[in-house]
Amino acid sequence: MAIPQLKLLINLARIDGEVAEKEMKFITNIGLANGIPIADITPLFDQSHDLIIPSSMTENERFGYILSLVQLMKIDEKLYKEEIRYCANVASKMGYEQTVMFDLMLHVRAMMEANEMEALKKLTSKYLKTH
Repeated sequence: MAIPQLKLLINLARIDGEVAEKEMKFITNIGLANGIPIADITPLFDQSHDLIIPSSMTENERFGYILSLVQLMKIDEKLYKEEIRYCANVASKMGYEQTVMFDLMLHVRAMMEANEMEALKKLTSKYLKTH
């Protein structure tokens, strides 16, 4: 399940024309944490990827995807309209209302405590179209 997530993150990182070192490190760490060898991760940075959302995602997986996208978007401390649009589009394809991005952009930080993550997960679940 992690390869599709890495591809979404790479697409986001490439929106502004280049993948910054912080972005590359963030994406690589997610891949490594999910057991993907570095040799499989590195070539992904040289490609554009289709916007494919796995259909069998749990609510926790969807939350993890959207959280990592927002963390990546905020990593360079610059927000671009194209990045926000891309994240809103991905959120929509995952079953969220696009307005979930407003709350996420307000509350997501690089490092978050477990209780903050739980509160954010609860908040974002209200934006799921299936509820």
